[in-house]
Amino acid sequence: MFTSQGPTLRELAVQALSSVERGYDLLAPTFDHTPFRTPDRILDAVEETLAQHEGSFGAGLDVCCGTGAGIAMLRRLCRGPVTGVDLSAGMLAEAERVHADTRVRFVRADAGALPPEFEDAYDLAVSFGAFGHFLPAERPALFSGVYRVLRPGGLFAFPIGAPIRPSSPVWWAVAGFDAVMRVRNAVWRPPFVMYYRTFPFSGVRADLRAAGFTVGTVPLEHFGRRNDGSPRWRLVLARKAPGPLPPPGPSPV
Repeated sequence: MFTSQGPTLRELAVQALSSVERGYDLLAPTFDHTPFRTPDRILDAVEETLAQHEGSFGAGLDVCCGTGAGIAMLRRLCRGPVTGVDLSAGMLAEAERVHADTRVRFVRADAGALPPEFEDAYDLAVSFGAFGHFLPAERPALFSGVYRVLRPGGLFAFPIGAPIRPSSPVWWAVAGFDAVMRVRNAVWRPPFVMYYRTFPFSGVRADLRAAGFTVGTVPLEHFGRRNDGSPRWRLVLARKAPGPLPPPGPSPV
């Protein structure tokens, strides 16, 4: 939860009435002291699972990196350079302050329109806690952009939780939050897009496949299983198709 080093209620209110970009610029200095930062437990589980199932990678990209929670993980998993991209200059400034490394760079850009220089440049792309900022209609552009910047055979990996049952208090909490955000965005400009129930796996898988990915999942066993045996969390592994095979060489004499 929030700590004494986190934002005040007034600061949170100002952020909520700002645009996404401006809101995160304001929140950046205290963001790592809020529950919005991806927990280390999730980062550690993803890193361990990727290392076990995939090994190491070349160049890595953190999409919507924020203050850089996933950057240290990428530095350990990737042999090559690591890039964090985010729309908020304030969040990037915090990330640069914490992760000063010649192998790491941060780029300000819209994740839905990644820079042309990124094309075919990365072997692994990850993202944590950012998908609520993209409406379902925006997912195809986001996923197509990530597909474009991956090298043939490259991997796009991110965790996704099991659907929350309506009998759970958490379901009512997130449903209430989404309802409040919809009302806020209907009556106040600029909008602040952040929803918790707009990223179901069925729709996400369909959009990933439409972008060209082959989609699989691996259970994150660190978080256990539900009563029906299904995992509470999965790691989505979306792979870009390998490039075409080279032409055959001359037949041996």
